[in-house]
Amino acid sequence: MPRHKSVYLLPNLLTTTSLFLGFLGLIWAINGDFASCALCILGSCVFDGLDGKVARITRTTSEFGVQLDSLADLVAFGVVPAVMSYLWILNDFGRLGMMAAFLFMACGALRLARFNVQAATGSKKHFVGLPIPAAACTLATLVLFSEFLPQEYMHSVVSVGTLVLVYVLSFFMVSTVRFYSFKEISAFKAHPFSWMVTAILIFSLVASKPKVLGFIIFLGYLISGPVYTLFLLSRSNKRLYRDNSKEELG
Repeated sequence: MPRHKSVYLLPNLLTTTSLFLGFLGLIWAINGDFASCALCILGSCVFDGLDGKVARITRTTSEFGVQLDSLADLVAFGVVPAVMSYLWILNDFGRLGMMAAFLFMACGALRLARFNVQAATGSKKHFVGLPIPAAACTLATLVLFSEFLPQEYMHSVVSVGTLVLVYVLSFFMVSTVRFYSFKEISAFKAHPFSWMVTAILIFSLVASKPKVLGFIIFLGYLISGPVYTLFLLSRSNKRLYRDNSKEELG
């Protein structure tokens, strides 16, 4: 049976919704409502994840959808977080803060371009470089997390920490550090009950203090990249090298 035309439009409509939330967040950032802007970035991340899932489930993936998704990601996760960060706190550093915001946006564009080129040949188990939605959500959750910090720290500790964090996020996006993609579901199939209990526990914790634990989770994912690359992948490569050496000697 031929699919209805609306089925093909559904993934692109979800992508457009993500783009609209990014545009809405940009307006709120300009108006000084940074908390609403941060929520728009998080909402864009949700719809960005849904459009790809829906396209694969309905088998309506297309090159047009891939390109539209990248353009929407550049706006929602590149331009909007950069403008939000600059207007929120980076403008205290003058040109240094402005260049930090621009570097974040530029590295996000480079990250998306590299992902589009390597999408067909790259491993599905991990990402090469920090995904731009994760970088954007880290800054968004930082804005929400800052509401719990004393105001006397905002223009000292938080401002310097945000500046450093923006540079770190920019570096990780264009680096070759591997970040786990959560696309391999073999572990979930092997232990479904344990993963279900873990997911319920994490959801309960995040629901209790979403603004606090959200930033901690994304910060933990940022730290997991170097740990995953240095320890797990290096051990796997060493084990593979030893196995190949034994086969050659044998």
